Amino acid sequence: MGAGGRMLDSSEDKDILKRVPVDPPFSLSDLKKAIPTHCFERSVIRSSYYVVHDLIVAYVFYFLANTYIPLLPTPLAYLAWPLYWFCQASICTGLWVIGHECGHHAFSEYQWVDDTVGFILHSALFTPYFSWKYSHRNHHANTNSLDNDEVYIPKRKSKVRNYSKLLNNPPGRVFTLVFRLTLGFPLYLLTNISGKKYGRFANHFDPMSPIFTERERIQVLVSDVGLLAVFYAIKLAVAAKGAAWVISMYGIPVIGVHVFFVLITYLHHTHLSIPHYDSTEWNWIRGALSTIDRDFGFLNRVFHDVTHTHVLHHLISYIPHYHAKEARDAIKPVLGEHYKIDRTPIFKAMWREAKECIYIEPDEDSEHKGTFWYHKSYIVYWLKYVKVSVATAHEQSFGFLVETVW
Repeated sequence: MGAGGRMLDSSEDKDILKRVPVDPPFSLSDLKKAIPTHCFERSVIRSSYYVVHDLIVAYVFYFLANTYIPLLPTPLAYLAWPLYWFCQASICTGLWVIGHECGHHAFSEYQWVDDTVGFILHSALFTPYFSWKYSHRNHHANTNSLDNDEVYIPKRKSKVRNYSKLLNNPPGRVFTLVFRLTLGFPLYLLTNISGKKYGRFANHFDPMSPIFTERERIQVLVSDVGLLAVFYAIKLAVAAKGAAWVISMYGIPVIGVHVFFVLITYLHHTHLSIPHYDSTEWNWIRGALSTIDRDFGFLNRVFHDVTHTHVLHHLISYIPHYHAKEARDAIKPVLGEHYKIDRTPIFKAMWREAKECIYIEPDEDSEHKGTFWYHKSYIVYWLKYVKVSVATAHEQSFGFLVETVW
């Protein structure tokens, strides 16, 4: 995945790790004026076309897998199943993205239509629609605020746990990435892991959770009912076709959707070039600009361009995906250095961020003491933490060894 070798346009910085400026010289109004008027139009017919298109493609994948993979000899079947899982997870991630747009009222001009479509799509893909819609709305309202953001809140250096330091090596990073990609989303929904600290237990299934306001609690319950309906349908399918069939045809592709979703959002919000702010310096536009677009190659289109229009999405979330690239290109001249897209191949980028984005700290010599950045000096910090104290010669030898391992 990724567009390795693609030519950079004039708006893209060759030094992708260069930090973005902190203070934007433009307003949200300036950005909206730069976008063609038709980009704000939401067509229920056009939006529905993409739902139908993705459902047809998903059915074709299902039909081919269900009909022909059982007929293949065992060695070929072992190759065919992962191919099916990847393809089905990819197209279903596109459906998940449309459900996410419904939560932003970007599907149509009618809120009830958006909520109906989003509720069905997200429930079918094991996501509590209304619960996630409201917590995600809080994330958009407080992006990169260390005090109030809902998710992907990085740790300050003083808060880095011992196990994080011990896992900061190749095997540890593999474990961390696998854990994050496979269990990150369900654990976030169940326990609010990596989310805002509320002072008590919070999750996305309890209507009384502190994540939600009083008026949102009924709809949280509706989300739970939607998931219970899906569980019941799965129970019927298992009774009719068997657990192995349900897991192969449906379960693993849904896990794949969650893996893709976590990977996309992790890379959107984790990068050495983008800042985080405490309450002394955060404001909405600073936070909204502190995201980065990514290039997933041919999957950009499958994912309805959510991957490389994320900066625009945080600025104006109700623009539908089929206008997003045009709107993004319209505001890039206004954004200037405040716009970032990283075209590093995805696996390489994922490894780099897992290796280098460990903790955040403000720059010691900066006047912006409430602006925090990821720092690459985590090895030095680790050595300092365990109080390594050896003779100069041994220090040099050990330093060489650490450098080699990491």
